[in-house]
Amino acid sequence: MSRLQLSKYQASGNDFLLVDELEGSVGDLDVSALCDRWVGIGADGLIRVGRGRSASFSLDLTNADGTPAEMSGNGMRCLAAWLRDRELVAHGDAIDVETPAGTRHVWLTLDGATVQMGQPNFTKAAIPMRGPAWESFQAQPFDIGDGRSLVATAVSMGNPHLVLFTEEDPERYHLEHVGPALEHHDLFPEGINVEFARIAEDRIDVRVWERGVSETLACGTGACAVAVAAHEDGRTGRQVAVRFRGGTLHVERRSDGEVLLSGPVRHVFDAVVDPDELEA
Repeated sequence: MSRLQLSKYQASGNDFLLVDELEGSVGDLDVSALCDRWVGIGADGLIRVGRGRSASFSLDLTNADGTPAEMSGNGMRCLAAWLRDRELVAHGDAIDVETPAGTRHVWLTLDGATVQMGQPNFTKAAIPMRGPAWESFQAQPFDIGDGRSLVATAVSMGNPHLVLFTEEDPERYHLEHVGPALEHHDLFPEGINVEFARIAEDRIDVRVWERGVSETLACGTGACAVAVAAHEDGRTGRQVAVRFRGGTLHVERRSDGEVLLSGPVRHVFDAVVDPDELEA
């Protein structure tokens, strides 16, 4: 393969490699090699930026392990910043972006971007679940292992999330041990993203284990899932700050049910790489 031009962006520590496919596909890529943090460039995923069928742009996201992802709120905001830096859009512009989870709308702000994330979905159609014939899994006790049980809600924000509410600091949980077990829990045959969330006085503190990635410093759809689950359970109002290890994101659940995600975005670097060298 010829040399590959790409850019790295991060949103509250949630980092992505972006590849320009506006004029056509760059072909097959070993995404796991490119995203590897020891022998590759390092990222939580790779985004191909293309043209949509029904929107000006499209987002095609592959997780760091090479599996496809339906949606990423932070990835969407990084895409918007990438377009701005190439002078394809400007501050204040509203952009339509086509994703596997549907078309999303993004607004550029001075320090980042806001994404209209769509409506939350609590049904089994959106979150494949085994077991009893429930229509949804909300505010239910959930065994996380070692005899411990937390209140949990499963919700999709374009991809599935399991939000676990805890009274403890999420930093006390060993996500490298419990995260993989919960991601591949028998209840969720297609896997699931997992958040440990604690309600604080002026925010929600969260750690996240992302399906196909491992622990990440932040997660846009995860922030929305936590905010929606907390609001449904009467724990917060419609607007809330969600603090991850990598920074704080702001979520608003409007009266019509639409969820907005806002936060900063930063360009890290541009690079030209030889994918064959990474594969070797």
